[in-house]
Amino acid sequence: MGPSRIAGIRPVFIFLFTLISILLLASCDAAAQTSIQKVSSVEGITEYRLDNGLQVLLFPDPTKENITVNVTYHVGSKHENYGETGMAHLLEHLLFKGSTNHPNIPDELSQRGAQSNGTTWLDRTNYFETFSATGDNLDWALAMEADRMVNSFISADDLQSEMTVVYNELQRGENNPFNVTMQKLRSAAFLWHNYGNSTIGAPSDLENVSIEKLRAFYKTYYQPDNATLIVAGKIDSDKTLKKIAQHFGSIAKPKRTLPEMYTREPASDGERSVTVRRVGDTQIAMLGYHTPMAAHPDSAALTVLSNILSDQPRGRLHKALIEPGIAANAGAWNEIKADSSMFMAFAVLNADQTLAAAEQTLMAQLEAMAQNPITQQELERAKLSILNGFDKSMEDTQTIAIQLSDWLTNGDWRLRFLHRDQVEAVSLKDLQRVTSAYIQLNNRTLGRFIPTDDPQRVELPQVASIDAMLEGYTGREDIVMGEAFDPSYDNIAARTEFFTIGKNIRVAALRKKTRGAGVRLNIQINYGSLESLTGKARYAGLVGDMLGRGSEQYSREQMKNAFDRIKTYGGYGANSGGSWAWLASNHDNLVAGLDILAEGMKNPTFPQNELDQLVQANQANIESALSQPQALASNVAHRRLSPVGKNHPNYVRTFEEQLALLKNVERQQLVDYHREFFGADHMLVTIVGDYDREQVVTALEKHFGDWNTGKDFEPILLDYQPIDTTAKTIDTPDKENGAFVAVNLYNLDVYDEDMPELVLGNYLFGGGFINSRLATRLRQQEGWSYGAGSSFEPNHMAPRTVFWGWAIGGPENLNNIEQGFKEELQRVLDKGFTDEEVQSGISGILQSGKVQRADDEQLAQMLQRLMFYNETLAQHKQFEAELADSSAKDVEKAMKQYFSPDEMLYIKAGDMSKAAEQPPAATAQ
Repeated sequence: MGPSRIAGIRPVFIFLFTLISILLLASCDAAAQTSIQKVSSVEGITEYRLDNGLQVLLFPDPTKENITVNVTYHVGSKHENYGETGMAHLLEHLLFKGSTNHPNIPDELSQRGAQSNGTTWLDRTNYFETFSATGDNLDWALAMEADRMVNSFISADDLQSEMTVVYNELQRGENNPFNVTMQKLRSAAFLWHNYGNSTIGAPSDLENVSIEKLRAFYKTYYQPDNATLIVAGKIDSDKTLKKIAQHFGSIAKPKRTLPEMYTREPASDGERSVTVRRVGDTQIAMLGYHTPMAAHPDSAALTVLSNILSDQPRGRLHKALIEPGIAANAGAWNEIKADSSMFMAFAVLNADQTLAAAEQTLMAQLEAMAQNPITQQELERAKLSILNGFDKSMEDTQTIAIQLSDWLTNGDWRLRFLHRDQVEAVSLKDLQRVTSAYIQLNNRTLGRFIPTDDPQRVELPQVASIDAMLEGYTGREDIVMGEAFDPSYDNIAARTEFFTIGKNIRVAALRKKTRGAGVRLNIQINYGSLESLTGKARYAGLVGDMLGRGSEQYSREQMKNAFDRIKTYGGYGANSGGSWAWLASNHDNLVAGLDILAEGMKNPTFPQNELDQLVQANQANIESALSQPQALASNVAHRRLSPVGKNHPNYVRTFEEQLALLKNVERQQLVDYHREFFGADHMLVTIVGDYDREQVVTALEKHFGDWNTGKDFEPILLDYQPIDTTAKTIDTPDKENGAFVAVNLYNLDVYDEDMPELVLGNYLFGGGFINSRLATRLRQQEGWSYGAGSSFEPNHMAPRTVFWGWAIGGPENLNNIEQGFKEELQRVLDKGFTDEEVQSGISGILQSGKVQRADDEQLAQMLQRLMFYNETLAQHKQFEAELADSSAKDVEKAMKQYFSPDEMLYIKAGDMSKAAEQPPAATAQ
């Protein structure tokens, strides 16, 4: 290589450098010239508008170490034309396939440990990612979203593979009796409006849609003047606006005019009906009534009505259907949409219950309210429950950032707050008016068609101007802010206090200022041994589920009321060897919530009527699982992992055995189990958030200081032994979706020297966001599966670490999925991972851990596990450090030592008559 060659390329280099400089300057100039207009501000959320029409909502929250970026496009399945159903949803999938400057979006999301997804619904499509709050991450997210807004590939090759992935998603929905019934009802209820179409689309449309139509749809609706950008979390508003202007300001406002949506559903002229007949064990009765759009004031009254009907255990449907044993589950909800939508109610029955009786009772509860008027007490209780839920949701900026997508496309994001105000103002007169106007025979869709000589039509009112309704609206004062919290291991260690109350109650407490003064409290009690629990633990789960369903001081309904009055949520559970309880409250109400929680945990009365309801609900769930491929495959795998006798506390029962157990349960068995094992002898308590230490310690001493059984606790540990890897095939006739599972058990625990490399290797093989080796092959390349992945679960107490591989797919693709899984695992063993993959995986795992520690609920759970396993934060930090030091050769060596595709348990479940029709695919190169 001589000087003349260098001289020859210099002019080209100078030209390219000059061109790039000009483009960069043009981009900066465009951002600088972009004006951002402030539009409105309500309760901490501020709206802005760019010159190109992009709507921006900023929701700063310095107490979170995360940021959520959510881009909502005002387009959903209702915007699709004839022959194009499913196009909005299919396009959502293709936008993860890459764009000009971001060709591998799933890889970028995984590198940054982002929690991400895209969703499509009737009125909108949105894409969001939550990530650790750094300037670099925010810059990347905004740049990526701006690029895929107008520069996504939308290629024919991607369409070919992703179309089958979407088709598998459709198959998954077809396995769910509730979803199928609801969609058939909607199709019968809407004659003309596209709300009657399934968002996922018709199979024939998915199979035949052209790439040209998809590109045209994309260019029409994916533009800044049809989009809303929401940024929430730990952000500086001024700096964020500058970044938004930089990345989005250069996108030109389109010249096209958006299509006008003018179709309205006419008034119904008689009740309608639809019947679904498919294989399964669950019976369902469902009702739908046409109702006004979200912006109409009646929407608030209908929301209150749905709570009065569906609340458990206080709601009318619970008392009329579940308590007398007519149904196993029941509920109602008010759909809030941009156009006229529906009020829905349902009853789910097990095989022993009578559908006709449930159907008649359900209709009577809704359509005969004039004979049984709603009381003032019911009204106030429902409003309190709804408003408490609203207040609680405002503590979580990520949740609000995503929820706003629906309210945006309902007409205006501020409607969310106005709807709350309207709920607060609902009166008995309002409820009487809406039930009379909308909840009536001729406006109902059930599943039948009956002609009538005197049709009654319900004309739905419209709203003249949402802007006029909201003119001057400012909402209420912003919620109380907390502190900026660093979720590093060092800071958590410095801020966490470990101490013991009395002799037995171990506490981990991290006090910090939180948004809304929120606080999370977890309690775990550990009890029993292999000897004491043998033959007795079979009803442990029922005992945990019955806590809170009645105590010496409260009935189930009274306990729910007591929690609602102090804006607190709580719950219970148990298994063989342990029980738990939790509270989500605030500084001022934590002790009062603990009083209620302790009462339910210590003094349950196990009411027979509540036990009957619980047994019925469990029976319905188990009967449904009897024909579900994923549930059956999982049950087989867990039984292979725990090959013990029927009286052993860790025995895993078949679904048939679980049904037989339910039929023989007696109340006294639960009473005796609770009396023998439940106490604070080995109690763990975790508190994270804003609390008064002295008050909480005093309350814990009062409630649990002398609550003892005097018995030892010895964890039940199984010795390692290789599992039976004989392959299993399960036939589930007439199920459109299938399940694939690969399982193995390893003689390893979390402290093994190879564990960091194995955890990293699993993440690269089957973790991350649809960019793992497994997901790339089965979903991205082949289109066989909507979802595929793997997990590697290090055991902290015994050398029994489990690997899980899984995928869902149409039965015709199950053989292909198994073959693809084996080939990809073998490819890892033969060639390992690249250095780039390993560094990306390390970044993803570390950032994902930081995101989890920034969440108070997950942080509390982590601290509780530390105490249970007698571990330290320093050990967790060291594990991450060792993982970060892993090289591609280290990972390859560890994977080769332990993994082999020939030493796995493989389980396939689905309609095997369809699987037999499909020959195995050729090996991918």
